[in-house]
Parts: sequence; structure tokens; C-alpha cells
Amino acid sequence: GFCFLGMTYGIYMNVSGFSFWYPLLMSFTIYGGSLEFVAVSMLLAPYAPLQCFLMALMIQARHLFYGISMLDKFKGLGWKKPYLIFGMCDETFSINYTAQIPEGIDRGWFYFFVTLLNQLYWVGSATLGGVLGSLIRFNTEGLDFVMTAMFTVIFLNQWEKSRQHYSALIGLAAPLVCLAVFGSGS
Repeated sequence: GFCFLGMTYGIYMNVSGFSFWYPLLMSFTIYGGSLEFVAVSMLLAPYAPLQCFLMALMIQARHLFYGISMLDKFKGLGWKKPYLIFGMCDETFSINYTAQIPEGIDRGWFYFFVTLLNQLYWVGSATLGGVLGSLIRFNTEGLDFVMTAMFTVIFLNQWEKSRQHYSALIGLAAPLVCLAVFGSGS
């Protein structure tokens, strides 16, 4: 998943007019796929710092809940803890939260290497996509839709697995209410 989405992001950055350095640096420092895709349009639009801040906060707010869920698991991990907090993306959280760490394996190092490898996969594939985007010529129309498609598939998968759909229905209603209140331009 990281390789496909990361390369898509890198190619999207390239066809939007950015050098491969942008996806490399943005994937390394922001390290939030959804926000990185949205950041492309933010970089191309007139600078609106408050709007950019609020958009980033809304998109990445789920990480606050990830962090709260991981407080006990990260307790006592010393110098690794700040990196584990920074590197917690959706996939890393999912793996580290549910992993049954085998006997004799240090949990701090386990969490650290899961986090590091996931970040390396993302940064490497985003950079590769940025480089390949300048070498390969093909119709990239719809590339910016890949995150929407991915979240739609995840939503449908969760809908099928869950017996109660309260959170899913709230997730569907919230953007519709925002669309009605703020309009499609916002």
C-alpha cells in the first residue's frame, strides 16, 4: 500500500509542477499521506495560513486519538518515544496497537522498526514517484482521486465487517452537514 500510494503521491507532485525534492522532503517531514495529497493544492493556491493550519489540523486530528491509545504502550521507551509519536501514521498505529510481540523481543525496538520501516517505505516510494513522474509520460488525470478511492474501499470494508454502523453514519453525515453549512467552495 505504501509503495503504490507513495509513488502516486510523488507522480502527482511532479505533474503538478514540483521537483522530486518536494515529495522527498514533504513525505519525510509531514509524513501524513492524506495531508500530503491536500498540501499539493495548498501549495498551488494563494497562501492562506489560517486555512492551511485548520485543514492540516482537521485532516490529522485522528492522530490525537492514536496517541492517546498508545500512551501505555510507549511508556518507558526513552529516546525512542519522540520518534514513535512523530512516525505514527494510520498503518503504523494499526500494526503497533494490535501486534502480539513475541517473548524475548524488546517492545521498544519492535515499535521503532515498524515505524522506521513504514516511514522509509513511504519516503522512498514518494521520492521514486517524484523521479519517475518526470521520466514516464502518461495520462495522470484522476491521480488526485487515489486517496478518496482508498478511503472509500476502507469504509466499505469496515461497513461489511461491523454490525453497528453508528460511527460510519456519523462519518457520512458530518461532511454533508459541513457541505450544507459552508458550501462546496469551502
